[in-house]
Amino acid sequence: MSDSMTRPITIVISALGGQGGGVLTNWLVALAEQSNYFAQSTSVPGVAQRTGATIYYLEIFPKAGVKDKTRSPVMALMPMAGDVDLVVAAELMEAGRAVMRQFVTPDKTTLIASSHRVFSISEKMALGDGTGDSETVLRAAAQAAKDFIAFDMEGLAASTNCVISSIMFGAIAGSKVLPFFREEFEEAIRAEGKMVDVNLKGFAAGYLAAEKPYKPEEDIEISTGEITGKANTPAAKTLINRINALPPVAREFAYAGAKKLLDYQDLDYAAEYLTTLESFSTQDRAPYALTRELARYLALWMAFDDVIKVADIKTRSGRVRKYREEVRAEQGQIVHMVEYMHPRLEEIIGTMPVAMANMVKKSSLLTWFFRKFTGPRLSDTTKIFSFLMLYFMASLRVMRRRTFRYAQEHAQIKDWLDRARKTLDTDYDLAVETIRCQRLIKGYGETYERGLGNFKAIMAVIDRGSVTAGRVASLRAAALADEEGKALKKAIAA
Repeated sequence: MSDSMTRPITIVISALGGQGGGVLTNWLVALAEQSNYFAQSTSVPGVAQRTGATIYYLEIFPKAGVKDKTRSPVMALMPMAGDVDLVVAAELMEAGRAVMRQFVTPDKTTLIASSHRVFSISEKMALGDGTGDSETVLRAAAQAAKDFIAFDMEGLAASTNCVISSIMFGAIAGSKVLPFFREEFEEAIRAEGKMVDVNLKGFAAGYLAAEKPYKPEEDIEISTGEITGKANTPAAKTLINRINALPPVAREFAYAGAKKLLDYQDLDYAAEYLTTLESFSTQDRAPYALTRELARYLALWMAFDDVIKVADIKTRSGRVRKYREEVRAEQGQIVHMVEYMHPRLEEIIGTMPVAMANMVKKSSLLTWFFRKFTGPRLSDTTKIFSFLMLYFMASLRVMRRRTFRYAQEHAQIKDWLDRARKTLDTDYDLAVETIRCQRLIKGYGETYERGLGNFKAIMAVIDRGSVTAGRVASLRAAALADEEGKALKKAIAA
């Protein structure tokens, strides 16, 4: 940094509650001051942990650049659009907000962003898939910034057992934007004296990740090391090779889908998923929108929410750890987790083998008996009996393929795929919209029944023929407009 410097280095940090934005700011201030710089920081808190992020603003200026040594430079309290050198976003949509607020400019700004998502309230409340398009934000950010660094900071923090603030600090150092050496960054962590080894480990991981350039979706090639716990088996490596043989635009969803189904069932189930994708991709054509959408929605449907899946989720140790973190339980403190459950007869019959389920459905006596196990109830899963009951239900995964619910779902999946395949050559856009209609089906219980009912209503319109892709898209939008399905009924009647 030369003595002729006339403006400070300006930094904006956008972090959600619990992501350590304040800690990161303190490290940067300490780093600047120990390197003979003036430093000033301010913050504007958000509304809540996800409806708004806290914006931290820093300005640093070299003491050697001040002509009048008796006076400190006057620094701004808030960032100005078009005048920010470095923006750090601890979540992807916060990076998008920084771009929208014009803190990111192509002539000046280096943008460092995490590619992971923390969904907003509006995204969670949507009837269908209300999530924002991450790829669109990534592309906009890459175009808006002078230099763009993006990677999954939350995933990296989890894999290295570190906090995300240390990952961000390492990424800032790795970007080479600030006029400080790596050793000076590390000294700021040591000087604070808190969780030094853990924070240095996270710093090193973030520094290394920042050296890898951001790749848009079409350049993604999945590494053989990314199937968790299974990467060294020949079957897992075969899955990876099959994913990389798919059209590039489908690989990210295909990898996520295969990983989801591997966790949901087993390697064979993930392989079946890829076989279906491959059969459609051979009939598909550029830009391969059908294969991309199918990679997403087929995995979601194949991983349908049954009693086995719900029990598995509720008994995982990671869920217990997350819950303890959310309530801020101290080490050794007893925390009770009370689950609200409302099993219906349909869920109970769905876990039975097909022959047994059909027998129960035909017998009024058996139906009466099993109905006694339905209805709302509270279950304290920190108590041994309740936990073992759920653990047993989760262990039924080995027989899932023989259950009545599995047979039902896969019969409906087959019909859905047959409709798309039938129109693929004659009306490509209609085939794509048919695939996208799966987004109406989610959850379990009454939520699932409503979504499936809307899905079947639209499929019935398609089966009648003479329907356009635009018409199907508008019907799907109507189905997502309200829970009662009034808008969809009106749209179909019209």
